[in-house]
This record gives sequence, C-alpha cells and structure tokens, in this order.
Amino acid sequence: MKTLTAPVREQMRASIAAQKRRELLFSAMGFAALFLMFVTFVALFIDMIGSGFDRLNLDFFTHFASRRAEQAGILAAWVGSFTVMLVTAFVAVPIGVGAGIYLEEYAPANKLTAIIEININNLAGVPSIVYGLLALGMFVHTLGLGASVLTAGLTLALLILPIVIVSTREAIRSIPGMIREAAYALGATRWQVVRHHVLPYSLPGILTGVIIGLSRAIGETAPIVTIGAVTFIAFLPESPISGSPPFVSFDWLMSPFTAMPIQIFNWTSRPEAAFQQNASAAALVLVAMTLMMNALAIWLRFRLRRNLKW
Repeated sequence: MKTLTAPVREQMRASIAAQKRRELLFSAMGFAALFLMFVTFVALFIDMIGSGFDRLNLDFFTHFASRRAEQAGILAAWVGSFTVMLVTAFVAVPIGVGAGIYLEEYAPANKLTAIIEININNLAGVPSIVYGLLALGMFVHTLGLGASVLTAGLTLALLILPIVIVSTREAIRSIPGMIREAAYALGATRWQVVRHHVLPYSLPGILTGVIIGLSRAIGETAPIVTIGAVTFIAFLPESPISGSPPFVSFDWLMSPFTAMPIQIFNWTSRPEAAFQQNASAAALVLVAMTLMMNALAIWLRFRLRRNLKW
C-alpha cells in the first residue's frame, strides 16, 4: 500500500480540523437557539403566571363572560372546548386509525396508494386557516350546519386527521415482522394478525399520536374563527341527557359555541388591564390542559409498553 506523503497528511489533518470546527460551530448555534427559545418561553410563562394566577378561583371557572372583567369567567369557553374535542375525537380517531391500518396492512403498492400517501403527508403541513376556509364553504354553507359545535368538531377532525394517520402508520411499522410471520405460520388470517398482534403492540404509539393531535387541536384559533365561532356567549350547549325516551339528545351538536382560544383572543383585544389579566388566567388554563394531555400521552405510552411482552 502506498504511503501518504507529508503534504497529503497535513492536508487531511487540516480538512479534519476544519470539519470539526464547523461541527462545533453548528452545535454551538443549535444550543444557542435552544437556550434562547427556552429562556423566552420561561420569561413569557412566568409573566403569564404573575399576571393571571390571582384570577384562578372557582368563580372564574363557573361564570360566563361578562363586560365587567372582575365578574367574567370561562365557563362557556371550557365547556365549548370540551364538547368540540369530544366531536373531534369521535370523528378523527376511528377514521384516522382505520385509514392508517388500511394503508399499512391492506393497501396494494401501486400508484394510487403512493398518491394517497403523498397527499396525507402534505396535508399534515397545511396551515390551519386553510381547513377553516374549507369548513366554511363545505360545512357551513354547502351542508348548512352553521357555526355549531358539530362544524367545529368536524373542522378540527380534518385538521388532525393526517397526524393520526401518520402516527398510526409509524406505530404499526415499528412492529417486528417476525410477529406477523409467526401468526401467519399458525394459520391466522390477516385480520386476526392485525386485531390480536399488530394493534395491541402498536397501541402505545397510536394513542400518543392521537392525544398529541388533540392537544394541537384544542389550541387552534384560526379554523374556528373562520367558521364563525361566537366571541361572547352567556349560555351552554343543550344537555346531551333528556328527560324523555330515548333519554339522549343530540341538539347540543347544533348549538352555538365558543372555545378557550376564542375567549383569550376576545380578552386580549380589549385595552383594559383587568381583561388582560383574565386573558393570562385563561391562557394558563389552556396551557395546563395541553400539558395534561401530553402528560397523559407519555403515561399511557409508558404503561402500555410496560405491560407488553415481546
């Protein structure tokens, strides 16, 4: 083997040293960006706590919005967010998980499937305002659903549907092929393999993706503003329980609504300091709800993975 000459060795050392300097510079820039983001978030969060923590009492959660800041509350907002998330989960979860299972386990590898996969990945990055405009034209005007809880739930379901599908597919892909092969070797059908082997092992990842998608939807403002959500409301949707058979009412689906992001937007648009304090308190509640949903996703993932036996 030919021995490298001294100039060549020096050139290689210089090239390696330059590469290490570039890597060190890139790492320093990444750390600085992360540190700046973290400091900014902590500063904003501390300011939000200092401004709104005193408003977090029972009356704040049980009172409707009011023109008087000291009497205003978020009852209609958090109930509206809960009902909208209920519709969103009921629509997005079965459709998204079912589509993910079909694309990963049943769909043939052809051009149509490839086009569907590309579109799903692209839809995951579409701005939320586009979904609001789509819902305004399709749900509000074409189908005549109006600015209702059902319209908001369907809109946010469309928003998180690509996230649920992608997370379901990724969770299914993480299952080792030997599990499927062993089940097929014992005579199981494809559905039995999916039902009894693939789904149980991929369930932690699927649930994580679903809850993360819902935690994104609960904080979205643009889509529900676009479809005409009410900014000031002093009543709750109809009760889902009725006093006459069949004792279940779906009138609440067509009720006008507001949500936590809408209430925060309404208060921040007012110049009075008291309303700004209310907005900070409501933002704290929304952040707490989002953190709780993400914490639930982490706990479910850990709990389900601990119970699995490979």
